[in-house]
Amino acid sequence: MFIKKPFFRKFNRFIRRPVIKANEDIRASQVQVIDENGTNLGVMETSAAIEAAKERGLDLVEVSSKTDPPICKIIDKGKYQYLQEKKDKKQKAHQKKVELKEIRIGFTTSPHDLEIKVKQIEKFLKDGDKVKLEIRLKGRERAHGDLAREKMEKFLQMITVEYRKEEELKKNPAGLSLTICQGKPKNQ
Repeated sequence: MFIKKPFFRKFNRFIRRPVIKANEDIRASQVQVIDENGTNLGVMETSAAIEAAKERGLDLVEVSSKTDPPICKIIDKGKYQYLQEKKDKKQKAHQKKVELKEIRIGFTTSPHDLEIKVKQIEKFLKDGDKVKLEIRLKGRERAHGDLAREKMEKFLQMITVEYRKEEELKKNPAGLSLTICQGKPKNQ
């Protein structure tokens, strides 16, 4: 007998949040302790640090586990988690995603059209995006790969903004392609 699984199962996933170690979850024997005011209390035994936090009605939260001994702060765990999420959202908002823009030119594209495409490329590079340049070769144009390379080199010389080639000119079934990004050329 065939039993159909519910379609919504694949969307029912848990959101993974970073695990925040607090109080008894901290496994280190000694920790560097910072109190709620930001003053350094020094290196303490973990059990003594947990007791000091409980006396103040707060939690001992591991801030950095990469150091030896780990750095812990006496703070409310919920407040610390809120501050971390707020900081992560702020960092995510300030990140710029680099997009890959694609510009195609033909073997017989007119010089005026090339100038317009150069202006587009310069705008994309100033915005910090990568640009993939393609020369499409159709039919008998594929036999003239050397002329297409020359056309691409002339086109690259028209670009006035500083750029560097991420990868060299590649031949693919449709023609030639090249990816450039903002920055100084590697040979200078």
